[in-house]
Amino acid sequence: MPSQRQLFLQHIAQTSDAPLMLEIERAEGLYLYSPDGKRYTDLISGISVSNLGHCHPKVVAAVQEQAAQYMHLMVYGEYVYSPQVALANLLTQHLPPSLNNVYFVNSGAEATEGALKLAKRFTGRAEMVSFHNAYHGSTHGALSMMGSEFFKRHYRPLLPQVRHLTYNNFDHLSQITTQTACVIAEPVQAEAGVLLPQNNFLTALQQRCTETGALLILDEIQTGYGRTGTLFAFEQWGIVPDVLLLAKGMGGGLPLGAFIARQEVMAVFKNNPVLGHITTFGGNAVSCAASLATLKVLLQENYLHQVKQKEQLFRQLLVHPAIKQVRSFGLLMAVAFDSFAFTKQVIDHCITNGVITDWFLFADNCLRIAPPLIITHQQITEACAVILNAIEAVAAHYHP
Repeated sequence: MPSQRQLFLQHIAQTSDAPLMLEIERAEGLYLYSPDGKRYTDLISGISVSNLGHCHPKVVAAVQEQAAQYMHLMVYGEYVYSPQVALANLLTQHLPPSLNNVYFVNSGAEATEGALKLAKRFTGRAEMVSFHNAYHGSTHGALSMMGSEFFKRHYRPLLPQVRHLTYNNFDHLSQITTQTACVIAEPVQAEAGVLLPQNNFLTALQQRCTETGALLILDEIQTGYGRTGTLFAFEQWGIVPDVLLLAKGMGGGLPLGAFIARQEVMAVFKNNPVLGHITTFGGNAVSCAASLATLKVLLQENYLHQVKQKEQLFRQLLVHPAIKQVRSFGLLMAVAFDSFAFTKQVIDHCITNGVITDWFLFADNCLRIAPPLIITHQQITEACAVILNAIEAVAAHYHP
């Protein structure tokens, strides 16, 4: 009889030759548990997904209650059902007035795809702009906007008329013109290793989009739902996008994303052609119920206000000669070392000792830290001790 690990290797598609092969039986709060009872501290939240930790009681209760009523219905704007309506209503109450119309989808990549179509349809333009070292998903349209040739060169041809600029380069903004349908940007470049906008770059970017009539799409798929200390990161720079992308932490652990714009913009999907964008499962009732419960917890409890304090505790503790830099914005952090080889050994050592970390797609010399927002000060202290021990162990035997 094949073992579960053997069946995994035979029948589950892998994306590397060396999968972690962690077998997880259950999860609760900050922790994952293997079948033999080993406990892992989750410092990456399933890549910024489990913002309230795993199996938050209020999210679980919402899922169970909704699943007992109904699960899948036709979702794209024909049936009126309460999980979608309640979520969209609460969400837009906490967004600027211009972001008042929500299109629910399955994932961040699908949110990107929908927003790109929306921008082309609304503006009547074809050119699209993104940034080097940007990540917006792996489907073909999203891949076209990705700012790394390494990950997309073998999938060409991709979308035409895509231009990539350098983040924080003000001179490049002149390349946004009246031919540009949209500019898509992360307020914080996550997979680049947590690169922040400098010198009011986002304000200048919004001004250039306004001047040229291009739509500004902000990708808050990783930074939304509280990860940076506010519900949405863009609030901290005093700007408002034309289109907002959400996913990951939005679903409370279930698949859900959204692109949000003003009603006038979203209305272009109604005709020429009718059904201008459709989805089978986006806005699924159970996912929306989980998302609504997640949003209510974030709004009612004190997790958002604790993010910056917890960020500072991580930064105070993570000090070592081998650490070249710590970049962070809320509980999205990159701990930089000399090389990927060093970083990977630290990651492996941490996992062996019960702390799950990772690296970044475009900054593989950096250790990813993006824990559930519910992490306590004691848990931060314990996790950082494991990380520092790992760094010390690797540094003692590392030869570049």
